[in-house]
Amino acid sequence: MITQADLERSLDHAVHSVDFQGRLTRHHSGKVRDIFVVDDHRLVFVTSDRISVFDRVVGTVPFKGQVLSGISNWWMERVADLLPHHLLSVPHASCVIAKRCRPLPVEVIVRGYLTGNSSTSIWTAYANGLRTYCGHHLPEGLTRHQLLPEPLVTPTTKGDVGAHDELISREEIVAQGLVPADLYDRISEVAVALYRRGAEQAARSGLLLADTKYEFGLDEKGVLTLIDEIHTPDSSRYWFAADYEARVAAGQEPRGLDKDYVRNYMKSQGFTGDGEPPALPAGIRMEAARRYIELYELLTGAGFVPDFSRPEEAVLARLD
Repeated sequence: MITQADLERSLDHAVHSVDFQGRLTRHHSGKVRDIFVVDDHRLVFVTSDRISVFDRVVGTVPFKGQVLSGISNWWMERVADLLPHHLLSVPHASCVIAKRCRPLPVEVIVRGYLTGNSSTSIWTAYANGLRTYCGHHLPEGLTRHQLLPEPLVTPTTKGDVGAHDELISREEIVAQGLVPADLYDRISEVAVALYRRGAEQAARSGLLLADTKYEFGLDEKGVLTLIDEIHTPDSSRYWFAADYEARVAAGQEPRGLDKDYVRNYMKSQGFTGDGEPPALPAGIRMEAARRYIELYELLTGAGFVPDFSRPEEAVLARLD
């Protein structure tokens, strides 16, 4: 069980960025992850404590990187029968050494429920009268947070840091030459399989997996490979199953264990992605951390053990 003292101590030690002092070359910096080159075959993924909402980095949350990395690593071991993943080894609680792959230029979101708060969410589109979303036809009469008849694969383009991801359909992806039709169909098939596996495990933990995001790449042999992360509270929306129906029937938001807590706070401050984000108060940061850690413990069945060490030394020692 994480203590208040641990959380308070961690506020000033959050990992916003790392410095390998020139020993590793920075390959890419995303909203949360920093990627470094080891050699032609391996990368180091550092999951920072940065938190991104509305496609913008708005601050840091204690232990967030360790939780995300731990959950993702746990999950990759449990979906390896569905497709290969990039994970090779874990030198630090917030870092992995991964197989180097060529990322595909789209992200794949699988949505099981009609929900979301952002301007591009499926619920926002539906509430505004749209009945076609990423190429999928939506029937009349659906309500907010409702379970969809089938999970929907809704791809987006990949926005750089500070840029918004854009919704796109299968037809547009193929027409623009982003991904060949046969490969996209394989991606779509495996994404639904991953989502169903995730939803089944979530149910065993008393949770609903409302939606989730996957990223894929091709390894040096051209094999489709799961990269980045899987089923973390950054890439997924989790709700408590016990009171989901009662809360939705009462017109309330489902209780969640994901970054919607921070997203909703920022929205309450008038921030929805444009302009300068307001600072995250210490109390919001610590409560977000508690939620991340609770989800880690619910999903994995293991207690979360915080690591206060910096990742640089552990990574370089593993590579020496």
